[in-house]
Amino acid sequence: MKDKKLKHFCFNFKAMGTLCEIQLFSEHPGKATRLSKRIIADVERLEAKYSRYRQDSFLSKINQIALQGGSITVDNETADLLNYAETCYQQSEGLFDITSGVLRGAWRFHSERLPTQEQISLLLAKVGWGKIDWKAPVLDFLIPGMELDFGGIVKEYAVDRAATLCREADINHGFINLGGDIRLVGPREKGEPWRVGVGHPRIPGEVLINLAVSRGAVASSGDYERCIVIDGVRYAHILNPKTGWPVKYLAAVTVISDFCVIAGSASTIAMLKEEQGPEWLKALGLPHIWMDVNGRRGGDL
Repeated sequence: MKDKKLKHFCFNFKAMGTLCEIQLFSEHPGKATRLSKRIIADVERLEAKYSRYRQDSFLSKINQIALQGGSITVDNETADLLNYAETCYQQSEGLFDITSGVLRGAWRFHSERLPTQEQISLLLAKVGWGKIDWKAPVLDFLIPGMELDFGGIVKEYAVDRAATLCREADINHGFINLGGDIRLVGPREKGEPWRVGVGHPRIPGEVLINLAVSRGAVASSGDYERCIVIDGVRYAHILNPKTGWPVKYLAAVTVISDFCVIAGSASTIAMLKEEQGPEWLKALGLPHIWMDVNGRRGGDL
């Protein structure tokens, strides 16, 4: 029996504030187009549901309750995300904390001024997973003024959802990229690996490393974009929820895993662990690479 001829299709779109790309190998153009539309619609659904920038999102509804201090019943999908966030909080010893988004109120990365310790301390009083009572499906905020942010989970979850939609459509060769969060849906059509370039955190347009990956997911965390430099000191947008100040040891971390949510949270936790990040990654046992702020590199690929 003659092998079916697969054709390459590429679809680009913008969602979740970033450029996104879907590459699929399919024997039928219509099948690839229909699948791309389903993936894009699902990504847009998740953005509408969990965006902190949309007043009509479900996350905004949660945060209205959080601001007042009260409880809300959530759906199964949100409960799964909260369960994963709780697991990350526990495994990171409190460093991965989705209540820390309120700290953005002190940090303005488009300005040239640092917040005062007093400003940070006032907000830290409203940070902490322990200040939430989470017993699915009820989420109870024990103090007013809190805020949740799924920014470290939802985009990666959307990537994994896209891969599931590919498998359901019997597409076994594809590439999903949502702003650098990547999932490989099997190798290229002839079995070759995909080439994934990891951006250099200090040299725009340069590649830190090129990876050859056929399956699984690749995600990175780092001080690539939002940061300010004051008196020669670089302040990144990744904030330690215990101190309220930016991380300052690692410049970038990339992790490879079966699932994008795991790769993404692992890279973020490593950034938050600072000097202990490299050893934590080594103990985790997932393929990874890191670079510190002085340009030193390490990892296990």
